[in-house]
Order: sequence, then C-alpha cells, then structure tokens
Amino acid sequence: MSRDGRIEDPARVGIRSGRPWILRMGWHDLLFAHWPMDPGLVRKHLPAGLELDLWEGDAWLGVVPFRMTGIGPRGLPSLPGISAFAELNVRTYVKVDGRPGVWFFSLDAASRLAVRLARLAFHLPYFDAAMRCETGAEGWVEYSSRRTHRGVPGARWEARYRPTGPEFVGGEGTVESWLTDRYCLYSADGRGRLYRGEIDHEPWLLQRAEAEIGTCDMTRLLGVELPSIEPHLLFAREVSVVAWGLERCRG
Repeated sequence: MSRDGRIEDPARVGIRSGRPWILRMGWHDLLFAHWPMDPGLVRKHLPAGLELDLWEGDAWLGVVPFRMTGIGPRGLPSLPGISAFAELNVRTYVKVDGRPGVWFFSLDAASRLAVRLARLAFHLPYFDAAMRCETGAEGWVEYSSRRTHRGVPGARWEARYRPTGPEFVGGEGTVESWLTDRYCLYSADGRGRLYRGEIDHEPWLLQRAEAEIGTCDMTRLLGVELPSIEPHLLFAREVSVVAWGLERCRG
C-alpha cells in the first residue's frame, strides 16, 4: 500500500477500485486462536447468500483479541473516545461471488460510542464489554473481556498469550495465509441484505504463539462448543489498516 492509501496490488482491489478509503486504524498484539469445526455446525448460523469457506474440508472458528489505536476518518484527526480501545471478535470464513472474507459472529469492544457507530455504519454485531489488555513480564499479553451489553447473554474471555518464534509472512497456499489474509468483511442488515467492506494493510508479520486460556465462552450466543483440542495459534505485533465504506453485494 502506498503512503496515501492507494492499493498497489491489483489482486486486492476488488470492488473498491476508484473509491477512497474512509477510515484508518492500527491493530496491536493480536492473537489468532482458531479451531477446526464441523461445517454443518457453523453453516446453520450464516445468513442466506454466504458460502462457507473451508480449509481441507473444515470450517474454522476464530477468537481474536487485540487492541486498536489511532482510529480516525480520512483527512481528520483521531476522535476522542473512539480512537483507542480493546476489541475481541469471534469469526469464521466465507465467500460471496468467489471473494473470500470474514464473517463476524460477535465483536466485543471497550468503547460504547464505537460499538454504536459500528452497528449503525457497518451492520456489525458489536457489543459493550469491560476489557483489559496489558503486556506483562516475559512478554505475556494479559487479556480479559466481560460482555456487559444490555439485553444479550454474557460472555467472557480470560487468557494470556505471547509470541514464541521469529516473524514470518504466511506463504501462498498455507493455512496461516488462509486464516489471516482476509481483505474484506461481510455483514448483513436487519432485512438480511449482504454488504462487503474492504480493508487493506501490509502483509501480516506473523509469529508462532502460546496461550494459556482460562475462560472462553465467547461462542455462547451461537450455542456452539469449541472442540477440546489445542487451537491453532498465531501472533501479530501490529499492522496499520485502512478501510472502505460498505458496498451492497449483488443478488
């Protein structure tokens, strides 16, 4: 990506060609914790029009805690109250018209204003949460989240994690690339109409990771239990991101 946010890789242009990005942000201290799942258990929670994206026959559920900084609209300074906060999302991977992207089942955030703006502007299932994200001794990221959103079941995440190896870029055709190289999200409005939101950033600098997960009931809203196996873990220190406004999917 060039300094002014123009996309230099034509494979990532998609439907945003000619449109300026509208939002910038930084993502920090990300843990990608993923579990392989029976596709049937995941597919029934998707709206019509989304095709579940599979890796070697499995669907994948991801729980991704991180923190955001420097959030602001194009050409304007960052906005007080919504420019920096912790966020945790639960996600899977889908396609529309052959375009791979992310479908979010939930996004918990420690900013009430950001939750409401994201629900309104991006049709995303954001929820209020009390959260803590701190880097402690020996590089451990201590992360906790407790959903406080009125009218929905509670959900908690208590864990610590850290990188364990050198940085690398996920190679084409690898599961690491498949899980993380996603340059758009999908969302649906109250009438079930699908939208695509494009993002762009430099390639992920990933690291192998370890995690000690004390509590994770983040899939409670789905009624889905995560399998009792060790998750696939990756860590990324930081990445700068730009995002485009939503476009309605055809059909």
